[in-house]
Amino acid sequence: MAEVSNKQVILKHYVTGFPKESDMELRTLTLKLEVPPGSKAVLVKNLYLSCDPYMRDRMSKPHDSYVPSFTPGSPIVGYGVAKVVDSDNPNFKKGDLVWGMTGWEEYTIITDTQAKALFKIEHTDVPLSYYTGLLGMPGMTAYVGFYEVCSPKKGDTVYVSAASGAVGQLVGQLAKLFGCYVVGSAGTNQKVDLLKNKFGFDEAFNYKEEQDLDAALKKFFPDGIDIYFENVGGKMLDAVLLNMKLHGRIAACGMISQYNLEKPEGVHNSFCLITKRIRMQGFLVFDYYHLYPQYLDMILPHIKKGMVTYVEDVAEGLESAPAALIGLFSGRNVGKQVVTISHQ
Repeated sequence: MAEVSNKQVILKHYVTGFPKESDMELRTLTLKLEVPPGSKAVLVKNLYLSCDPYMRDRMSKPHDSYVPSFTPGSPIVGYGVAKVVDSDNPNFKKGDLVWGMTGWEEYTIITDTQAKALFKIEHTDVPLSYYTGLLGMPGMTAYVGFYEVCSPKKGDTVYVSAASGAVGQLVGQLAKLFGCYVVGSAGTNQKVDLLKNKFGFDEAFNYKEEQDLDAALKKFFPDGIDIYFENVGGKMLDAVLLNMKLHGRIAACGMISQYNLEKPEGVHNSFCLITKRIRMQGFLVFDYYHLYPQYLDMILPHIKKGMVTYVEDVAEGLESAPAALIGLFSGRNVGKQVVTISHQ
């Protein structure tokens, strides 16, 4: 079996503060396009890679976290869409399309244990890249966060921060389909326009243009917020707590404003959790993957009827991946950040 070159993005060292492109580097190794007999491994050709905020946590030195840190000198790992090139695993055959954890490289050998977490792609009449977002981990995150954690009721008032991102854009659309009043915030006027005109949010605002977040929220939610889908943390969470209704629900999905701070900001209005009897629940999508078939059954008809839409920010080529990942933390991406490695 001939060897092929395998371009990779590796983490050079652990990161403190804001990550930089120079914390990663490209290298090229060689690889045989076959898996060892008896290994039950799967060899995949990577097609699309997903850039997600949680990956910042994995760039830090090992600490108490829900995901292990990357290994310096080894390829970065993340969600991706891939095609099976060779397989010694009875669950996968050559030509299968899959999504799940893969390496930031052209080809990845996925071990028997890792292959248990791969999802086979059965529906190919939608863009394959959607399996990094709308039909993958971010889509599932929006679905379980809204329906399972927030316990929505028709007519609820819903606020989504980082609303144009991979998860937020879908949360808003699900809430609208459910019959809620939905407001989102984002960091540019272009994104605010997307929220209102593409995703159907009732209102949206640019948080960077608001001097007083408490006042901004009071303007859009004069009677208070029933559901807050939390993607930001820090000052935003503090302002939201002042504006929650009695028995409000907060789904704590992410806190991107805190990921690069060496000392996270404190939350000063937490007493509101008691006085307003607010339920604030953190959640991880891994705990809900058993609901994935149910999610697909719900979302695919909505996509095909044009009732749910999705915006992707696509970077071309593995060499563009470090900049694409870093861009998440300054809000450079518009929509779900995807890196195209190969068009099959």
